[in-house]
Amino acid sequence: MADDIHNSQALSFKIGTSGLPLRKTPPPRLFKACGLAVHFYTASGAILAFLIVLAAIHGDVVQALWLALAALIIDGTDGWLARRFRVSETLPWFDGRRLDDIVDYLTYVFGPILLLWNTGHLPSGFGGMLLAALPLLGSGYQFCRVDAKTDDHFFLGFPSYWNVVAFYAIIFHQSPVVTGIIIFICSILVFIPIRYLYPSRTVILRPLTLTLTALWLLCYTLIVQEMPAPSPWLMYLSLLYMVYYVAMSLYLTLRIHTAPPVGR
Repeated sequence: MADDIHNSQALSFKIGTSGLPLRKTPPPRLFKACGLAVHFYTASGAILAFLIVLAAIHGDVVQALWLALAALIIDGTDGWLARRFRVSETLPWFDGRRLDDIVDYLTYVFGPILLLWNTGHLPSGFGGMLLAALPLLGSGYQFCRVDAKTDDHFFLGFPSYWNVVAFYAIIFHQSPVVTGIIIFICSILVFIPIRYLYPSRTVILRPLTLTLTALWLLCYTLIVQEMPAPSPWLMYLSLLYMVYYVAMSLYLTLRIHTAPPVGR
């Protein structure tokens, strides 16, 4: 199984690059302009993060969730655009991955944790502050790891989906204790080397994963549209994607670690 996974990754890379002409001359100006536009597209997530923080401060949960959805869409598409326009070639002096990490930390970690704190979804007092600090520190560690994204396109350790944690805490009206327990567990999972699906890049079952991801985003949209009383069936339907995501991540991690070494 491990051989199949690595072969699939290699085949995907060949398919994705074999049709691209080799460039020995500087890329055209159009590609440079497109590269700058892609970086600006990624950077716009920082503006969304600022607006999420403002919404959290004012307790506007619905606005914060809409903004978080926009940030999810940007983060899910900017990587494809960057590869499409070869931004690493056209603008080699600019580190788009670092920009992406900065924006992701703001929109996936800082904003959602502030939203949970300011809307009463975390325990009050010093204990709640400690719980809020766990994802802030744990994700800061994870974003600085060079192997946080593996060569075969998995996230290593819980991939800082605190925006998703906040989304479900809010729509299910979880008690601060339940939310605190989930945050504590997920903060520990940051340091456990489970391979989590990278929806847009993990080759194994990628068409199925992308389809289910799109359906989850649709459920998210419908749920937020129906706030403050979304349909229970929509909420539970969206959880099926979470079940798939976790189950496939655990399964592939187990298969990779238990498969015999190549050549045996």
